[in-house]
Amino acid sequence: MTRSSMFSGLEDRVDGLVVSAFAVDVDSNAVLFEHGADVVLNTASVGKVFLLHRLLTEVDAGVRSLEDRVARRPVEWMDNSGLWYLLQADELSLYDVAALIGAVSDNAATNTLTRVIGLPVVQEHTRASGYLASGLDDIVRWPLPPGAPRTLSHATARELVRFVGRAARGDDLTAASADTLQRWLGAGMDLSMVASAFGLDPLAHYYFDRDIWLWNKTGTISTVRADMGLVMSPTRRIAYAVLVNWPAGIPARDEVLAMMRTAGDLLRSELAVPPR
Repeated sequence: MTRSSMFSGLEDRVDGLVVSAFAVDVDSNAVLFEHGADVVLNTASVGKVFLLHRLLTEVDAGVRSLEDRVARRPVEWMDNSGLWYLLQADELSLYDVAALIGAVSDNAATNTLTRVIGLPVVQEHTRASGYLASGLDDIVRWPLPPGAPRTLSHATARELVRFVGRAARGDDLTAASADTLQRWLGAGMDLSMVASAFGLDPLAHYYFDRDIWLWNKTGTISTVRADMGLVMSPTRRIAYAVLVNWPAGIPARDEVLAMMRTAGDLLRSELAVPPR
């Protein structure tokens, strides 16, 4: 199987399914795989990374402190994805709100932080940072009311890989804020997609586990699987994004997850990390 055929084969088998995938060596810029890298797809929760990035940009500018406290409003409560809806505390620090987004893609935390920062501010920041085909489209709503955006976020694999590479190198943030962003995303507990190939502990995989260090952000709804992040060995850093959309009512999830694991297997082989 060629590196492209693992993506095109799935597109051929599942009518209406579309893949956008890209992976590069962060330090050499060598392309490890590429398929539909500039195709814009629904990325569900992945666009929350742009919200976190804007928060840290404001912290770096001295406009905001991560110690600032914020109260969750009743209208911002959302269940399913996250933990805050299970917690008694209605007030948290901005650091804790962002950590919930990074670790468990917390929907209530996303809505609260988006209100604090301002959705138009996040969107303009994303465009000004050079991400013209990617962005956060809305707060989390369910059910979707008439007139609301149909997607929470959208992106191309190429732009997400650029975001990951710049975050890894600390191109846009101070060293402290770049480290904080990676720490939040390094607590991410969803290793069901590309990251499933690495065999990591889903609750404790920041720093090296099995000679692999991972931070990532995923997006999941019934017709979307998306995974972007940085996977490292002691000698190499790889930025990746694999995004998959398919029509409603088509039972594609198992095939999609199998393909995404295959992409992860390829990345693991590039890192030359043997199984343990």
